[in-house]
Amino acid sequence: MAFEFKLPDPGEGLTEGEIVKWLVRVGDPVEEGQVFVQVETDKAIIEIPSPKKGVVLRLGAAEGETVKVGQVIIVLGEPGEKLAAIPEPEKEIRVRPSVGVVGELEEAPEELEEKVERKEAEILAVPMVRKLARDLEVDLRTVKGSGPQGRITKEDVVKAAREGKPPEKAIKVSPKQDLYGYVERVPLRGMRKTIAQSMVKSKSTIPHAAGMDEADVTQLIALKVKAKERAAQKKIHLTFLPFVIKAVVAALEEHPYVNSSLDEENSEIILKKYYNIGVAVDTKDGLMVPVVKNAKGKNIFQLAAELTELSEKARNRIIDLADLKGGTFTITNFGAMGGTYGFPIIRHPEVAILGMGKIFEKPVAVEGKIEVRRVLPLSLSFDHRVVDGAEAVRFMNTVIELLEDPGLILMEE
Repeated sequence: MAFEFKLPDPGEGLTEGEIVKWLVRVGDPVEEGQVFVQVETDKAIIEIPSPKKGVVLRLGAAEGETVKVGQVIIVLGEPGEKLAAIPEPEKEIRVRPSVGVVGELEEAPEELEEKVERKEAEILAVPMVRKLARDLEVDLRTVKGSGPQGRITKEDVVKAAREGKPPEKAIKVSPKQDLYGYVERVPLRGMRKTIAQSMVKSKSTIPHAAGMDEADVTQLIALKVKAKERAAQKKIHLTFLPFVIKAVVAALEEHPYVNSSLDEENSEIILKKYYNIGVAVDTKDGLMVPVVKNAKGKNIFQLAAELTELSEKARNRIIDLADLKGGTFTITNFGAMGGTYGFPIIRHPEVAILGMGKIFEKPVAVEGKIEVRRVLPLSLSFDHRVVDGAEAVRFMNTVIELLEDPGLILMEE
C-alpha cells in the first residue's frame, strides 16, 4: 500500500523549505533511514531520511520548488506497485499533456476539457481582438462586449485596459526589460529570503546606534606569530578571531547588559549568564552566522579549531540548524574583504554586534615618540533601548584594553 511522506517540522518555528536536490528517482528502491532529499530550510540544508523501506512512486515537488511543512514530498510503495494506483494531486490536472517530475501527466477527463472549451466558446471576439487583449494583459472573461450579441470589440478591450491598470503600465515590457533597458530577475527565495526577513525584523524592531574606535594590535600580532607555529603543529589554522572572541567574552562579563536580550512582552531585560558568540561567515549563497557555544570555557586553539570547522560546514551548506541558533553576541569581520568601518545590523534578539575592519599601519604617538603601529578598526552597533551610549563606550574600552595587552586575554582563560 502506498505511503505518503510529508515534510516534517524541523523545529525553530520553520514552516517551509526548498527542495535543493533529490537523491532518488521514481522507481528507485529506498532503504529505511536512507537519505533521499536535501531541503534548504532557514539558512541550512538538511538531509531527510526515509522512514521506511519501499520503492519511489512519486516525487512531490521539483528541485528549486518551495514546499510547506506537512506537504507530501514523496510517495513510497511496494515493489511492482504501479504509479497509476496513486491518486494524482488536484494541481496536476491539465487540459493538455504535460511533463512533470514523474514524467507525462494524464490528460484531463473529456468532460473537463469540454467544459473548458465551452467557457472559451462563450467569449465572442475575433482573433484580432483576442491578440490585442493578450498584448494589453486583459482577461476577456472579465470584459462585457458592446457589439452585436455581446461580441467584444477593440474599443471594449482598450477601455478595460485603461480602467484596470495605471497609465504607466500601458507600455508593455518583457520580464527581461524595464522601461530603460535589460534587466535580470533573480527570485528572492531560500537563504537570501531568510536573510532579507531577518534584516527587516531587526531594523524595524531594534533602534540601532553605533560607535567606532581603534585598537593598537601591534603586540597581538607579535603574539599571534609566536602562537602560529604551535597551532600548525596541532594542524590548526590560527587567525585573530579567537583572540577577539576571548576579549569580547571578558568584556561581556564586565558589561552584562551587552550580553542580553529584551523581552518586550513581559517588559524584562534578560541578562544571559552564558557566552555563545556568533561569527558571520561569507558564503556563495549569502551570509551565515554559526555560533560558538560556551566560548568562555574554550582556549585560543580550541576556538580556532571550532571556527574552522563551523566555517567549512557553513560554506558547504551542511551545517546543522542547532549550530546557527542560541547566540548572545555576534562578531562580523568585514576587514577580511578589505572593509575598514561599517554599521553592522544586530541579530535579533541580541542587543549588540561588533564589526572588525582590516588591520592597517598608522603613525601613533607612543611615550612622546611617533611610531608606526598596526591598528584594528572596530565598529559596534547596539540596541539603544537596552544599552546606553556610555555603556557601549565602556564595553569597547574593555575590548580595546585586552586586545592592546594580549597577555590579559590569556589571563582570562
